[in-house]
Amino acid sequence: MAKATAEEQKVPDIRFGTDGWRGVMARDFTFENVRRVAQAIAEYLKSLPPKQRGAGNVIVGYDQRFMSDAFAGEIARILQGNQFKPVLLAEPLPTPAVSFLTTKEKAHGIMVTASHNPPSYNGVKIKLEGRAAPEKVTKAVETFLDKANPVRDGEVVRKSFRKPYLDYIKSRVNPKMIAAKLKRPVVVDYLFGCGVGIIEELVPSKKLITIHNRRDPLFGGLNPEPIEKNLKELSARVVAEKAMIGVALDGDADRVGIVDEKGRYLSPCQVFPILLEYLITQRGIKGKIVQSVSMGYLSGKIAKAHGLEFEELPVGFKHVGEQIALGNAALGGEESGGYAWKGGGPERDGVMTGLLFLEMCTKLNKTPGQLWSEIETRYGKSAFTRVDFHIHKPIADKALFTQRLIKRLPKKILGSPIQKTLDIDGLKIILEGDHWVLMRPSGTEPLMRTYAESDSPKRTQELLALAQKWVHGH
Repeated sequence: MAKATAEEQKVPDIRFGTDGWRGVMARDFTFENVRRVAQAIAEYLKSLPPKQRGAGNVIVGYDQRFMSDAFAGEIARILQGNQFKPVLLAEPLPTPAVSFLTTKEKAHGIMVTASHNPPSYNGVKIKLEGRAAPEKVTKAVETFLDKANPVRDGEVVRKSFRKPYLDYIKSRVNPKMIAAKLKRPVVVDYLFGCGVGIIEELVPSKKLITIHNRRDPLFGGLNPEPIEKNLKELSARVVAEKAMIGVALDGDADRVGIVDEKGRYLSPCQVFPILLEYLITQRGIKGKIVQSVSMGYLSGKIAKAHGLEFEELPVGFKHVGEQIALGNAALGGEESGGYAWKGGGPERDGVMTGLLFLEMCTKLNKTPGQLWSEIETRYGKSAFTRVDFHIHKPIADKALFTQRLIKRLPKKILGSPIQKTLDIDGLKIILEGDHWVLMRPSGTEPLMRTYAESDSPKRTQELLALAQKWVHGH
């Protein structure tokens, strides 16, 4: 068999998704392809007007995954070879630290991480002006792939930014008050990610208990994603310790998961309303609330109760961050566990959000379960569920898929009239009483994501069953 040429071994279809480019290590995430991406980023930056390019400073960070530091070093050397001024982090730090440093250091940012993905993956995120690079930037970077051969230079500058990042967190939440008022244990699950050690450094208390608090590139056999199925150990530990709360961070610590005092996982559709009510009533934040279209209806009810604007956006935190960065929104959330608010930067930050939850519980002297009960009493019940299933082939044209579904919809669903439909990311059908169902195709793989919310688990499951029937019959 003839040996493949270097050109044939390349993966030509490198594409940036909702937050970066990711691939399986040794298959498509290789040093060769990382160099190609780094050179494309360099070419993109060189194409910018001098004012946007700035002084050429680039912060390069990395997570705790296998070889992330080596990949980051290679990216930094490529940038240096292209006459930029890269600074390689001296230690793994959360992705939001790199976002913060782009504003503090007036720099561009690159983070080597695959976030919540399995251990076999790695990836590259681009950060600009304190947030994820918008789609127009990542699309532009893609156009520069293989336009020039990678140029490397020798050793690059390394610098620790751990203290500035921790100081930034301290300026946005109140760790001292948390430590002083903690009456019950708190369990923190780092999921072996790059947030390890940060929360206990910010909140030095004997009541703080940490698990999965070391580097493990295999993430203990789990995906480092703070969702219910990965937090069984956290839930059990919260119950065993009679803790007030469990807080979990994902692999690059930009997402957060919350477990209440009874070991129950709170979905983002529960976490976001709790955060909103606190930020509005206790911190006095006012302005438009934005959220991904796959989030729940309680946040809209909270916005209405407080006389605030409300808008739904396509899935992907970059859309939320952009609205906050432009001053068009004050608070934002997404279904994957990312939240941001005015004064905390236009980027999701799991550490900051986890500490805000601790601040809220200690200041109000209430558990997460009590806070959720108050939300349901005030704004109504919520039963949210997401189900993903495989379809026979990827749906490349979301708009066409949506239009076909709309034409086949009945006037009533489960006895309720359709109030309106949204087609900003798949098809969301909103019924009387704000109950809804969303069908959202992947676009790149044969996968359909369906979401539903109503005031009862039974009705939510019925909506999901209908969604699956409609998808298979479209």
